[in-house]
Amino acid sequence: MSEELNGKGILKGLSVTLKRFLATYWDDIKWLGRRYRTAEGIAHRSSKDARGIFTIQYPEEKLPPPEEFRFVPFLVYEEKEDGSREIRCTSCGICSKVCPPQCIWIVRTVDPATGRPRPEPAEFYIDIDICMNCGFCAEFCPFDAIKMDHDYELAVYDRKQNVYGLEKLLKPVRYYAQIRPLNNAREEEARRIKASTRPPAFVTGEKE
Repeated sequence: MSEELNGKGILKGLSVTLKRFLATYWDDIKWLGRRYRTAEGIAHRSSKDARGIFTIQYPEEKLPPPEEFRFVPFLVYEEKEDGSREIRCTSCGICSKVCPPQCIWIVRTVDPATGRPRPEPAEFYIDIDICMNCGFCAEFCPFDAIKMDHDYELAVYDRKQNVYGLEKLLKPVRYYAQIRPLNNAREEEARRIKASTRPPAFVTGEKE
């Protein structure tokens, strides 16, 4: 009661308000403008250690998405020395089966000579308007053939352009390594260990 009468309670409340007000500008003062103009400052703003209130001047400024950020899936292919591409996808159909909104359609390649299916997609479609970016397709793919992208600037004027085919979905392994370096390193290491522990193939030769 005495604090209220002599104004100490009011001053205490104002001090809390002032402290929070100054805290909103702490990083701005600390970085002296570099917070908005340097790669280091932008990276700090997107980290868990960032403090205060800030505004991104989009599209001139863009916060780098964290590695686990996931958006529309894409298909991975290996780049061969001769310049050809080897698509990891075998058109097994697991991704389309586990997809909750059923936005993936696959047409398997058929060998014209034998009529038998070949382990590669002839057509592959994802309707990105239906896709919920859950990542189930990437999680369940046994061949690491489909991954979640970081590209979120996908606005178009024509609805039909949001049905992605192979020409839009295919991206090289080096692109995946660029946006998800830690994940790619873990997968490559697991692939290397698996290859080193695999027993040698038995080759039948002529008897001596």
